[in-house]
Amino acid sequence: MQQAGVEEKIVKLGCWAGRIEIEPLKGGISNESYLVSDAAGRHVVRFGKDYPFHHVLRDREVMTARAAHAAGFGPKVEHSAPGVMVSAFLLARTFAADDVQANATRVAALLRRFHDAMPRHVSGPGFMFWPFHVIRDYARTLEAGGSRLAGELQRYLEIGRALEAIQTPLPIVFGHNDLLPANILDDGERLWLIDFEYAGFSTAMFDLAGATSNAGFSAEEADDFLAAYFGARPSLDIRRSHSAMQCASLLREAMWSMVSELHLSAPGADYESYTDDNLARLEVAIQQHQSTYGKL
Repeated sequence: MQQAGVEEKIVKLGCWAGRIEIEPLKGGISNESYLVSDAAGRHVVRFGKDYPFHHVLRDREVMTARAAHAAGFGPKVEHSAPGVMVSAFLLARTFAADDVQANATRVAALLRRFHDAMPRHVSGPGFMFWPFHVIRDYARTLEAGGSRLAGELQRYLEIGRALEAIQTPLPIVFGHNDLLPANILDDGERLWLIDFEYAGFSTAMFDLAGATSNAGFSAEEADDFLAAYFGARPSLDIRRSHSAMQCASLLREAMWSMVSELHLSAPGADYESYTDDNLARLEVAIQQHQSTYGKL
């Protein structure tokens, strides 16, 4: 999106108090976001259309963002229109991996509250996020699109089936389902969550695995994180399930990037490198899982 065109679109939103100043926000790998200042304060403008290949529907994202604010987890949604959402700007620090590690107990408590509270605030048809279905559907998209890694898809599906079979049944919760460190913010007093594109009813294990895997937790740190979330030391079944879901989280992220190679173009995004990085991390995670729990 050209800068002049972006500014014109933002001005035409008509939700501003007087003169505005616009600057791009960096860091996103699938959407364009801008910081807008007006007489009322600062706001985040987020552009993004529906991505059926990623199971992303923007009306559902807006609903979830409003629900997250009502439940006390996300910034206020100040305006929405097809393809755009305006939220209050949070004066907060964006987490990196080491911040998640340093604040593991706080993050675990945040997730527990989010999982418990959000079903009371979301509305409309329930959306189910099951990572192993996503993996299977991504494989269909990648095969149809002629992915550069099409020859590996059968292996990825076999890995996914093995990881799914290890999962321990848990109560259904409402999950965030995209717990990259950068989606957690700290204003100095409390933690916030942002970016609800993939949020939906799910297993808590996917958020627990995503948070620990994306932040590079060791096995011991992951056990402590699980203990903080569940309120007790994790059983062998929970530890094995979590380890397998960490692998599944990396596989899903890699296949997300493989699909993005075919269908997305975001400023500064290098999807091929992101794919390769996640696949390399996946191989390490599988080796670690098998060294502890046996061959998949």
